[in-house]
Amino acid sequence: MFDITLARALHVAAIVHWIGGVTFVTLVLLPGVHRLAEPTERARLFEAIESAFSWQAKISVTLAGLTGFYMTHRLAAWGRFLDPAFWWMHAMVAIWAVFSIVLFVLEPLFLDQWFQRQMQSQPGGTMAIVQRGHLVLMTLSLVTVLAAVLGSHGALY
Repeated sequence: MFDITLARALHVAAIVHWIGGVTFVTLVLLPGVHRLAEPTERARLFEAIESAFSWQAKISVTLAGLTGFYMTHRLAAWGRFLDPAFWWMHAMVAIWAVFSIVLFVLEPLFLDQWFQRQMQSQPGGTMAIVQRGHLVLMTLSLVTVLAAVLGSHGALY
């Protein structure tokens, strides 16, 4: 069962890095950019700093998905998805899917260009949308982490 222990450790490390990074961006980076930069410079500063985390987030999200699916398969836990008491597993997959779609599909195909266009015409409003989006994703992610820890230790059923 060492493989399960290793997978769980890698899974938790990936989640800590990924959701911790989202929390940092939401609660520290975006407010700091807002306070320290003029509206026309906010996008440049935000992108310069956030891009250093973007590739790391892609690795963490990928690792979290791979280890999560591995553990589910190895533990033959697919049936839990049919049991409403394990709703927190659905939440984990949903959060992972949202971030995967955003990072690997929407950003490269749409969001990056949208952000650039919007920053040219409405820098203040665009950064407010980015802040709200990050706040929603961070909140849903942290609720999911709490539910997953409680659920995996039997506290939710």
